[in-house]
Amino acid sequence: MLKWLAIALLLLLALLQYRLWLGDGGIHELREIDKRVAMLDAANKPLRDRNERLAAEVVDLKTGLDAIEERARSDIGMVRTDEQFYWVPGVGAESGTGGRGVTDARAGHPNE
Repeated sequence: MLKWLAIALLLLLALLQYRLWLGDGGIHELREIDKRVAMLDAANKPLRDRNERLAAEVVDLKTGLDAIEERARSDIGMVRTDEQFYWVPGVGAESGTGGRGVTDARAGHPNE
């Protein structure tokens, strides 16, 4: 009787070990999930960095006028009343225009 109980317990232990190492939700699957999480985390890092830059820009736009002025100059070509604006075809602007293809040269910037 004790012999059969020991055999049954060993079989149960072997079954549990099999499920732990090779079964659904086992250690092998856990390692695969960890690798996938690391891969997705690496893919999300540039997106997180971009979101941080955009959040900083939003805070800057809400709190300061310098960012609004810079955005108005680069996006829609606004100039101050005490400045002169010269548009020269085929010459790119020195500041980033966000890829909109704006070609201009500014002169007479007393504050820059």
